[in-house]
Amino acid sequence: MSPAQDLIENHVFDDIAPGQSASLTRTLTERDIEVFATVSGDINPAHVDPEFAKSDMFHKVIAHGMWGGALISTVLGTELPGPGTIYLDQSLRFLGPIGLGDVVTVTVTARQKDPAHHSIAFACTCVNQDGKVVIDGTALVIAPTEKIKRARVVLPDVVIEDHGAKFRTMIAMAEKLPPLLTAVVHPVDANSLGGAVAAAQAGLIVPVLVGPEARIRAAAQEAGLDILPYQLVATEHSDAAAEIAAQMAHKGEVHALMKGSLHTDEFLHPVMDAANFLRTKFRLSHVFLMDVPSYPRPLFITDGAINISPNLEAKKDIVQNAINMAHALGIAAPRVAILSAVEEVNPKIPSTVDAAALCKMAERGQITGGIVDGPLGFDNAVSLAAAKTKHIVSDVAGLADILVAPDLDAGNMIAKQLEYLAGADAAGIVLGARVPIILTSRADNVQSRLASCAVAALIKNYQTETVA
Repeated sequence: MSPAQDLIENHVFDDIAPGQSASLTRTLTERDIEVFATVSGDINPAHVDPEFAKSDMFHKVIAHGMWGGALISTVLGTELPGPGTIYLDQSLRFLGPIGLGDVVTVTVTARQKDPAHHSIAFACTCVNQDGKVVIDGTALVIAPTEKIKRARVVLPDVVIEDHGAKFRTMIAMAEKLPPLLTAVVHPVDANSLGGAVAAAQAGLIVPVLVGPEARIRAAAQEAGLDILPYQLVATEHSDAAAEIAAQMAHKGEVHALMKGSLHTDEFLHPVMDAANFLRTKFRLSHVFLMDVPSYPRPLFITDGAINISPNLEAKKDIVQNAINMAHALGIAAPRVAILSAVEEVNPKIPSTVDAAALCKMAERGQITGGIVDGPLGFDNAVSLAAAKTKHIVSDVAGLADILVAPDLDAGNMIAKQLEYLAGADAAGIVLGARVPIILTSRADNVQSRLASCAVAALIKNYQTETVA
């Protein structure tokens, strides 16, 4: 910016002559509509719902009428007369729609001055790129009488975040499938029981409640939940609930397991028991499914909950499990970033050596179905700009679907930081068993719990179709 552009300056009443005008030109973007709707609260579907807009009068999304009116106010308040202007009256006629991509030129022209009140009437027009007047009208303002020249205020950047949009897509995909018969293990508090009931009401699962009957019914009564429609398998305590649920999964009486109010190791111990035949050739691993508003796609982080310090063999399974899960969600060739602190292989940093080995394993077909690259720093895995700055040429850098952490500490911290500092929603799933395992957190909201159930249903459907 030049020094002149850094200043905002007005025109005083005495210096404004009839016929004097000022203009600005603006292209309507989707962001303009989102910001205006957010600030005003006007969520008329003609402006914010493309599907509805197709059937509306103009068959497309259009700007709020007062978006154009706001641009007129901008010219009056910043250009002519400028700072110090006070609105008295505004009348507008809306003569045509302003659609996405339209280029609108807004002009105000002084028409009549009233020296007694220092007021000026302005003609106002908004003209689109085709020369058509879409808004016209008049404005009456009190013009400033003292010269004002001030530094232009730098406005904060407005970020529009659609929280939960990616999870809603997953849930919508799963809603098309038959509900998943799911053993909910030890749901003796309002959160775990409420999540199961919400998933049932959404048509994602058919819950089988496994645990101490008195405690489950007490939790239902406390939370105001009706559990009469659901089967309840009574056990004495949480250990027994986990064991019986695993046996039910082995016998095919349920097709998924869902963690209730018990520790993760207690929940998974019977799954690991060879007697229950739930293990596969792959190691069990956990994936945090992250819906990060500022990232354009779902982000999967593994392993942040089960494998504490995985060796290369374990990491191979962790990567393959995550790739298989991505396939179930409709991602044909997921991009897998093997994370480390640096991008070059350094024998003093074991995670870089593992990353290089995993890439070679993928190249030789020991890991299949995904595009694997590493070592990559977190920044280069998720940011094209960061990767370009470091001159990293990669099919994964900046576009990662899956982030493979070097150990549990790193994976857990990445997920929790995204959740608490970046406004992300998190869901959880355990992979590598013969049935999907839904691993929710006590802090998860209802949508996160639904997303976990939705992913389990999609995985089970994919496994069934693959076998068939």
